[in-house]
Amino acid sequence: MTALEPRDADASPSIEALLGTPIGITVAGESEKQQEQQQQEQEAKSEGVLGRTHRALSIGIVSVVLLIAFEATAVGTAMPVAARELHGIPLYAFAFSAYFTTSLFAMVLSGQWADRRGPLGPLAAGISSFAAGLLLSGTANSMWMFIAGRAVQGLGGGLVIVALYVVIGRAYPERIRPAIMAAFAASWVIPSVVGPLASGTVTEHLGWRWVFVGIPVLIVFPLALALPAIRRMAAGPADGSTGAEPFDRRRIRLALGISVGAGLLQYAGQELNWYALLPAAAGVVLLVPAVRGLLPPGTVRAARGLPAVVLLRGVAAGSFIAAESFVPLMLVTQRGLSPTMAGLSLAVGGATWAFGSYVQSRPRLEAHREPLMVGGMVLVALSIAAAPTVLIDGVPVWIVAVAWAFGCFGMGMVIASTSVLLLKLSAPKEAGANSAALQISDGLSNVLLLAGGGAAFAALGGGALGAAAHGAGTGGLGSHPGAFVAVFLPMAGVALAGAWVAARIRTG
Repeated sequence: MTALEPRDADASPSIEALLGTPIGITVAGESEKQQEQQQQEQEAKSEGVLGRTHRALSIGIVSVVLLIAFEATAVGTAMPVAARELHGIPLYAFAFSAYFTTSLFAMVLSGQWADRRGPLGPLAAGISSFAAGLLLSGTANSMWMFIAGRAVQGLGGGLVIVALYVVIGRAYPERIRPAIMAAFAASWVIPSVVGPLASGTVTEHLGWRWVFVGIPVLIVFPLALALPAIRRMAAGPADGSTGAEPFDRRRIRLALGISVGAGLLQYAGQELNWYALLPAAAGVVLLVPAVRGLLPPGTVRAARGLPAVVLLRGVAAGSFIAAESFVPLMLVTQRGLSPTMAGLSLAVGGATWAFGSYVQSRPRLEAHREPLMVGGMVLVALSIAAAPTVLIDGVPVWIVAVAWAFGCFGMGMVIASTSVLLLKLSAPKEAGANSAALQISDGLSNVLLLAGGGAAFAALGGGALGAAAHGAGTGGLGSHPGAFVAVFLPMAGVALAGAWVAARIRTG
């Protein structure tokens, strides 16, 4: 018998005997496990955002966005009463801009934190800070303490919004990401209608403080639902990162420079004296290098393409939000509306904003995106310019609701389009940094234009509204309409300039 001939089967123990386990059973068992695992993966890929794999996460993070949206609409309705009772109407714009000022720093911090350690930390810290800020504002006994609470809220809001986008990028397949983003947008519709009504009712019957101290209770549900799912599906550092890399200190310094510089400019705008030139100059010194370091080159001069997109986001959001912040105050103090009715005048805008976002998403309109954005900014400018016409007694107050509905429709087209174009014009490795630049442009413009509007409002006697409200009842509330005109008309001009910026988004 040669070495190549098979030996007798009984001459030596079998491989199965040596291993102690039948090969057929082992292979079959492993095959069944692999098939089961592959089946689970296939099911996860075919599921939607409310499928078994993503249901808890989707409900949790959409609830977080819903909470932020409800806070934004509810607090805006209660703000005029809060400012009046705290004798802080001269600082009214600060109550809004403080939120945006601190959120600028928090957004950069959150991005680095999430990339290096995972989104769970900044999200938990952000929600906690958001709740703490609400409690601080709701228990404030002075306007400056109220503003401090809004600043703490801004830190939380900035941490949360960036962390949520990181969660989406990690936990959701690309196929269903548009669906969860659509759910985010839809989350603003219900609060825009219910928020003013609920906030106004609470303000009138229980007091404005309950609008602030009551919202943190709602945080428990999304916190309990979202955080365990995030820990399971999106925790840990980004791929290729050990989690030990230090933060980019240069970007942190630039982000801090933007926040402090914007705050100094806001303070200088409210003081209106020669001494205010010092903090104003310091603010400019901090802002200029920070803006140049964090925004794409050419943004300030609206260079064609990506820089124009980033600038347009700031121009659109800043002009509209700055004007919208003064609408409830104008209706309450000049036309005698209740906080509920003043808030409801803006409610329909949530639905038209969502409709504008839907319109721009239609495939057949993709080729016409530039004229859509130009038209959207024209609508925004016209709506802002129309709002102060209610200062004339003969003009019905519902004009504001109609004007704001058209303005929100234009904003829906513009804001959604800037997000679409940003990703289209960004290389994959630059998408994160450019997304942060878009958010910074949005927040910084809100701060600067609120600062300018607040300074104009105070310079033309807007601060006297508080004294009129406390000392003379409602009779003296209509004595300073020029202060509101000084806010709305410049913002309409900025929005109209945004139509020119929108015409420069085309690269070819």
